[in-house]
Amino acid sequence: MGDVTRILADIEQGDPRAAEQLLPLVYDELRKLAAQRMAQENPGQTLQATALVHEAYIRLVDREKCQRWDSRGHFFAAAAEAMRRILVEAARRRQSHRRGGGHHRQDLIDADLSIAPPNDDILALDEALSKYARVEPQAADLVKLRVFAGLTIEEAARQLGISQTTAKRNWAYARAWLRREINSEVSGAGED
Repeated sequence: MGDVTRILADIEQGDPRAAEQLLPLVYDELRKLAAQRMAQENPGQTLQATALVHEAYIRLVDREKCQRWDSRGHFFAAAAEAMRRILVEAARRRQSHRRGGGHHRQDLIDADLSIAPPNDDILALDEALSKYARVEPQAADLVKLRVFAGLTIEEAARQLGISQTTAKRNWAYARAWLRREINSEVSGAGED
C-alpha cells in the first residue's frame, strides 16, 4: 500500500489528479468498512453504504481543507471519523423537530403492531465518545475504529501503532466507561 501513502502526500501537495488516483485504491476497503457499519444501524436507515463511502471520501480529499495524513492507517482512521460524523449528522436530522422529530415511520402493514423502534443509540454514543476522547484520546480512537470502521482489535491496534494487549485493555475499559456514561445519560434524562 505504498501507493496510497504516496498519493496521500501528492494530495497534500495540491496535485489535482491525486484524488482521482486514490479512490480506486481505497474504495473497496472503504466500502467494506461502510457496509460493516451500516449493518449495525437500526432498520429504516435511509443512508446506504455507497453513499456513506462517497460522502466520507469527499470530506477526506476536500482541497479547501488541506489535510495531512501520516500514513495509510491515519487515512483510514480519518475515514472512520468521517463516517461517524456523517452517521451522527444523519441521526440528528432524523430527530430534529423540523423533520418530524419524535415521530417514527410506521409501515401500514405493521400498523397493528405499533411497536416503536429503539432510540437512535448513535447520538448517545457520540456524546459519550466525545466526553471520553477528552479523557482518553487514544482509547477513543480505538473505539472509533472498532465501532465505526468495523476493525478487529488486531487491525485497530495495528492502525494505532499499539500492542494488542494495550488495545484489548483499552477496549475493555472504554466499553465499560461508555456503557456507564450512556446509562447515566438515559437514567438522568428522565429526572429533569
